[in-house]
Amino acid sequence: MTKFLHSSGFPSFYLSKPCSYHRYLQFQEGARTERKESVLFLEHYPCLTGGLGAKAENLLATQETLKSRSIELIQINRGGDYTAHEPGQIVGYPHFDLKKRDKSLGTYLQALTIAVRNAILEIWKLEVEENRTSPGLYLKDFPDKKLVSMGVYAKSYFTSFGFALNGVNDLSTFQWIHPCGGLSSNMISLKRLGKVKDWEKEKLRFAGAMLFHLERLIL
Repeated sequence: MTKFLHSSGFPSFYLSKPCSYHRYLQFQEGARTERKESVLFLEHYPCLTGGLGAKAENLLATQETLKSRSIELIQINRGGDYTAHEPGQIVGYPHFDLKKRDKSLGTYLQALTIAVRNAILEIWKLEVEENRTSPGLYLKDFPDKKLVSMGVYAKSYFTSFGFALNGVNDLSTFQWIHPCGGLSSNMISLKRLGKVKDWEKEKLRFAGAMLFHLERLIL
């Protein structure tokens, strides 16, 4: 079942079952064509995605190896290098018409970063911050530990892709890449940090908090 999240600014949904990455790619193209705004929260089946900045040396497995482990490898047009998705993450995809809202891409990126950071602090009392040399959000107390991957696309001033927060996923899919050029051992999850008590409730609370902060910054 897809859960509708009440939001005053734009339709927002939390998909209860994992979504294939290809299905999302089809959705975002349709949304862009119709200039139809929304925010999706979901999980993906295990896959690796390479952005526009993906470097061959950061992929550590062959197609055959990945296929034998039911891991898809997908090249996409968002910014950034390789990252991994797997069930247990919170993946957030805002689709905004920046032209209609008279917002720059830089303003949107800053708003998205702040909204995710504030929601993590609100729900799990955990401070995260940006790294000047690598995209995403890292633990303030352990700056080499990455909790959130981020990468967006804004063709025709309409945004897609977004962020992936490591929640209760086991991080095993990251072993096949150098995520964003870094070490897979630097990836961390809320579960490994001992922050998760009731995941089903917490992930919905996070989505609501993130939307609240994002709307305040974008609308």
